Amino acid sequence: MHWDKDIRFMRRCLDLAGKAEGRTYPNPMVGAVIVHDDKIIGEGYHLGAGEPHAEVNAVNSVVNKETLNSATLYVNLEPCCHHGKTPPCTDLIISSGIKKVVIGTVDTSEKVNGKGIAFLKEAGCKVITGVLAEECRWLNRRFFTFIEKKRPYIILKWAQSADGYIDTPGEGANSQKPVWITGVPERVLVHRWRASEQSILAGAGTVRSDDPRLNVRYWTGKDPLRIILSGSGSISKNSSMFKTNGTTIVFTNNIDADLPNVEKVKLNSNPNPAFQITEFLYSKGIQSLIIEGGTEAINIFVTAGLWDEARIFTGMQNFKSGVKAPAVNGKRYSSTTFSLSYLDMILNRKC
Repeated sequence: MHWDKDIRFMRRCLDLAGKAEGRTYPNPMVGAVIVHDDKIIGEGYHLGAGEPHAEVNAVNSVVNKETLNSATLYVNLEPCCHHGKTPPCTDLIISSGIKKVVIGTVDTSEKVNGKGIAFLKEAGCKVITGVLAEECRWLNRRFFTFIEKKRPYIILKWAQSADGYIDTPGEGANSQKPVWITGVPERVLVHRWRASEQSILAGAGTVRSDDPRLNVRYWTGKDPLRIILSGSGSISKNSSMFKTNGTTIVFTNNIDADLPNVEKVKLNSNPNPAFQITEFLYSKGIQSLIIEGGTEAINIFVTAGLWDEARIFTGMQNFKSGVKAPAVNGKRYSSTTFSLSYLDMILNRKC
């Protein structure tokens, strides 16, 4: 019975934490709920780096602070025990009089990693861990990938025809580009995804053929850092992405390429640039990357084994020929049907 209650209140923590998706970097998403006599008396979530943590907002929302002495705090991630931009949450929990804390999963970052739990126990708090641990880690998969694998969480995204082509045949003026495989609802969803990630990558071929802006227009959120892979550095200065706000980094062999308002990074001797790009993003503190094409750019990361999720839209029409879509092996964890396509979400279990 108690376990059922713990699950119910932990799900509420996850719901709260998810409200700030894309806005908490470099911090994880955290929600907190305070329960007294099986009723929620306070709750809160972390809004963004430098803002009060979820536990602080939850405690502050409790009207009658005397009830905290006999209340239980639920939180999806181990409370911090170190000074950063904000004071340690463990200090607040103890000073508020809370005697029981239920935690979803351990924070495996170097500054925490069990220290918060130990601190609470030493102060006399009863601590329960592992409630919906898998779901709690999934919510913060970008954060955990970054600190545990020393690289950003990598999402592959593409749209393909019913017969497995990502584009129609043809190049240059005779090309039928861009070819829309999906409809408006799918495009809105993609922009929501962009708002959730810290960076976005496309190959120069996609930039030349589709002229994407690689920003967030159909959703509310911050534009991701734009990463362009172009060995030759041959990109038109009139490209739409150069006319929009945001930062663009071009990985290229041609460091002298005349490109406006971009940071150029010289490609090293590694034959697969995926390794250099992920190492660079890690050094900059970038926790997530969504790769939107084309096939060549996506396959570079597939070949390197550097991907965590693939989000694949499959349309209803057949192209019969053209540019073959990438292929990945993994476990499908979600499927959604739209009027013009269906979406498969696949996990790379080898990562």
